[in-house]
Amino acid sequence: MSSVQRSILFSAFDRYASLLLFVVVTAVLARLLSPSEFGIYAVANAIISVISACFQEFAGASYLVQKRELTRANVQTTFTITMVISAAAAMALFALAQPLSHLFEMPSLKRGIEVSALNLLLLPFSGTISALFRREMEFGVLAICNLIAGMVVATVSVVLAVADFSYMAPIWGGVAGNAMLALMLLMWRRDFGAMRPSLLDCREIVGFGLYSGAVSVVNVFYGLAPQLFLAKILDFASVGLYSRATALTQVFDKLVTQVLSPVIMPAVVARSKAGGDLKSVYLDAVQLLSVVQWPFMIFVAVMARPIVLLWLGPTWLEIVPVVRLLCVGSLALFAACLTYPVFVTVGRVHDALISSLISLPPSLLVIFGASFLGVEAVAASAILTLPFQAAVAVYFLGRHLNFRPGEFARALLKSGIVTAIASSGVIISATLTEAESLAPVVALMSGGVAVALCWWLGLVITGHPLLHELHRAAIGLVESLQGRRARYP
Repeated sequence: MSSVQRSILFSAFDRYASLLLFVVVTAVLARLLSPSEFGIYAVANAIISVISACFQEFAGASYLVQKRELTRANVQTTFTITMVISAAAAMALFALAQPLSHLFEMPSLKRGIEVSALNLLLLPFSGTISALFRREMEFGVLAICNLIAGMVVATVSVVLAVADFSYMAPIWGGVAGNAMLALMLLMWRRDFGAMRPSLLDCREIVGFGLYSGAVSVVNVFYGLAPQLFLAKILDFASVGLYSRATALTQVFDKLVTQVLSPVIMPAVVARSKAGGDLKSVYLDAVQLLSVVQWPFMIFVAVMARPIVLLWLGPTWLEIVPVVRLLCVGSLALFAACLTYPVFVTVGRVHDALISSLISLPPSLLVIFGASFLGVEAVAASAILTLPFQAAVAVYFLGRHLNFRPGEFARALLKSGIVTAIASSGVIISATLTEAESLAPVVALMSGGVAVALCWWLGLVITGHPLLHELHRAAIGLVESLQGRRARYP
């Protein structure tokens, strides 16, 4: 089994364990907290996420992963810059908590922001060490640390919610989990010298970080902007409904994209060092991602009602049309996880920022206008904004990788056919189950079986490249297990 396949396996274990915890905790919290309480938590989390994403990338993970010859001074300077900026940001948030709570006309938001700001003080430790493990493809270590941290988040959140901590329960849970993650990584690495203050080569690090951090904060802000707009224009209950709908539509990200994302950049950088053709790498990856993402999103859209009933309960059924609209818009994001790593690899990280600045401001204006019309209108705006953003990103990548629109479309042809076959199966199944008024769990199981069988049929009919990749991965896994048995009889 290659190092990339092994890394993907460990990353998958990490993300699937985290997803399982997320599903269970969300199901419990959905029955303990109201949509309004979820809304307050979502806004506080959105504010912290925008800021932490900026500082994590400003001199952090991406620089350490993509640096061809990494020195100890690079690591120390990266940590020092991140620590200084994160501490300053935490203090600024403490000072701005009161004005922000006034802005959103929610006094209780102040405490949530103040406690959430503690996460920024932990970020330099976990972010720096995680990046080093990613660079070394040590995803098994990261999986163990993230799993333990996730269990702490789940336990603390549920216990405090039962104890009537309201929206503060998941906020304190997040702080406890981040503290455990930083502690576990420090104990595992045992390289405290990497945390020594240094400013050597800071110009190079800051130069990279200006673009990297800007790209990150712009994209994270865009992702969380609907919740902020709804909180200001409508109410926190609307934010809670929208945040749960997005959580459901982002399950594919947790199942697939977040499994691959930590591996993509070091793998692409390694392929570039070896003289590989990035154009073929990108187009091959596009084929594999689209044939998985498209049928999955169609399945979630069609089966949204039984999924919501089973996961969140009947009080959340009004998010079903929101989920369906977001799923349709998200079909355009099948290759989003490839965009930034490829820009970094070809040395054009500033083009990642330019493409974001071209596509995101008009998208934000559309979302802002839709916020006055309600949650469903905001979700419907994704059908316009997300394809536009994807088209801009693909245009810029095409210029650097030298592929034409026709080549990109041909790479997606087989995936489109597979998706059409898989969609017909789940739609027929959903129609039959609704006509017979079957229980949600039965409807979901029948729909899942139908889409899986039709998806596999589509792969076989089209001879999709994913079949070869699955076969090769299976052989690699079997050989790896046989090798372990031979060493440890």
